Amino acid sequence: MNAVTLLITALLVYALAYRYYAAFLLAKVLVVDDLRPTPGHRMRNDYDYKPTNRFVLFGHHFAAIAGAGPLVGPVLAAQFGYLPGFLWILIGSVLAGGVHDTVVLFASVRNDGLSLTEIARRELGPGAGAATGAAVLFIIITALAGLSLVVVNALAESPWGVFSIASTMPAALLTGWYMNRLRPGRVAEASAIGVSLVLLGVVMGEPVARSAYAGWFTFSRHGLILILAGYGLVASVLPVWLLLCPRDYLSSYMKVGTVLLLALGILWVRPELKAPALTPFIHGGGPIVPGKVWPFVCITIACGAISGFHSLIGSGTTPKMIERESEIRFIGYGAMLTEGFVSIMALIAATSLAPGDYFAINVPPKVFAGLGLAVERLPELSAAVGEDLAGRTGGAVSLAVGMAQIFTAMPGMKHLLSYWYHFAIMFEALFILTTIDTGTRVARYVLQEILGSAWEPFKRTDWLPGSALTSLLISGAWGGMVWMGNITTIWPMFGVANQLLATLALAVGTTYILRRAKPVYALCTLVPCVFMLATTLAAGTLNVLGNYLPRRDFQGYLNAALSLLMMALVLFVAVISARAWLKMPLLKETHDV
Repeated sequence: MNAVTLLITALLVYALAYRYYAAFLLAKVLVVDDLRPTPGHRMRNDYDYKPTNRFVLFGHHFAAIAGAGPLVGPVLAAQFGYLPGFLWILIGSVLAGGVHDTVVLFASVRNDGLSLTEIARRELGPGAGAATGAAVLFIIITALAGLSLVVVNALAESPWGVFSIASTMPAALLTGWYMNRLRPGRVAEASAIGVSLVLLGVVMGEPVARSAYAGWFTFSRHGLILILAGYGLVASVLPVWLLLCPRDYLSSYMKVGTVLLLALGILWVRPELKAPALTPFIHGGGPIVPGKVWPFVCITIACGAISGFHSLIGSGTTPKMIERESEIRFIGYGAMLTEGFVSIMALIAATSLAPGDYFAINVPPKVFAGLGLAVERLPELSAAVGEDLAGRTGGAVSLAVGMAQIFTAMPGMKHLLSYWYHFAIMFEALFILTTIDTGTRVARYVLQEILGSAWEPFKRTDWLPGSALTSLLISGAWGGMVWMGNITTIWPMFGVANQLLATLALAVGTTYILRRAKPVYALCTLVPCVFMLATTLAAGTLNVLGNYLPRRDFQGYLNAALSLLMMALVLFVAVISARAWLKMPLLKETHDV
């Protein structure tokens, strides 16, 4: 199979989905109204609530939702072959992920930009709101731990990557100050300055890594965990326009630009997919993902098809900054399709590797020895990048190698494999890091809403003591999980937790639509909700029985208990939702105002 076929198919499907299905959702199911002031206008405080240019907000939203899932997930799922992952990304992002993101963002805009927890409370009652709040906190902390783990593994002992990532901080602060204080509204000028500084940081990363200053940017795994947790705390407390939004916006240029460059490389090089359409591992027993293709392909490829984490951004920072309701299509549905496209690129990069090289990178050497596969170019690739690539599990390294192979096959790039490999590692870390800062801030919102029921000041998101305390608690919680865990203990839980949250959000979204539109329109969220509920409960049960309990240690028992608790909370909300649906009248005459 030629990679170009997959690429063009995905582009055509996404173009049709955005043109017709997204338009249908906004015009018929949700009924947007640009004459209705958004929370950014009605509740403006220039701290969290601030109307923002739609391109800047798209950059922030896309950077925030596009974490490890669309990059690492398709790479790990490539053990099943290219076909299962490709079909799930394509179908899931159009019919599930795009709908999920659009409905949650719209519902939050109509509810003063409040979180999914508060929307659930208003739609389903205090019991569902409390269960949703508990589930969201459990899930978001697990998700942040999973995302942070990939960054830590990618940047540990890598001064080039750390320097390039660190350079985005002052660039973001300058951009935020420029477009909001020095020359308000001059987005193009600020963007040109900020993007130039980000690119300069990338270019200077290599000479810095080879200089006497390399030690300043070289950190151990535990050192990076402390730095990441500290950054999440600071980004969560500072005004959203100063660091978080401009940094995500500038990062989106690097993200989208690299993905487009990779797409052009695929069109130019026309690489053959060396992985088969299906492998024997679809029946289970795989060395990377031990279960069968269903339900685990839907869990392993998290953010690229549908992601509950998106509901936290769609009911967190983004609804507080949107200028008009019609932009929900571009920012909500459009960003999800963009993320799906990123996942297709990651899948192509991974499956363009020879199967022997792919598995040699992604499983421990002892496991690989028992697979009966032979490496092809791995020694050559290891020598070219200056690192031993065998046994570098987690997906990040194999994705970087696949991308580097495509880039170096382009004219004039033949001898730059090492550069493109390290660039890809930096790109992956940058991709994921922008999710961590926004996720910490959103978790802070949720915790403040919960604590606000006990003490009123916590409900004010711009109250500095409350913001600082809740941010510290959230950063400490996910940082502690990363400190104690590894890819085999955290990533499976992250996948199940993430998709459980998507199920919960779709259930709340179905309730929201049923109360305001024709019942048949609720099928847009109900069908993916039922599918994801079955998928996540099956995967969660298999994880507990086949992954966590057999470990017979504290970490395994803890993960099993947390997984069962999350499944119970989502089941509770699903039952309450179903009871509410059955009590609703079958006909709706008007939409709410």
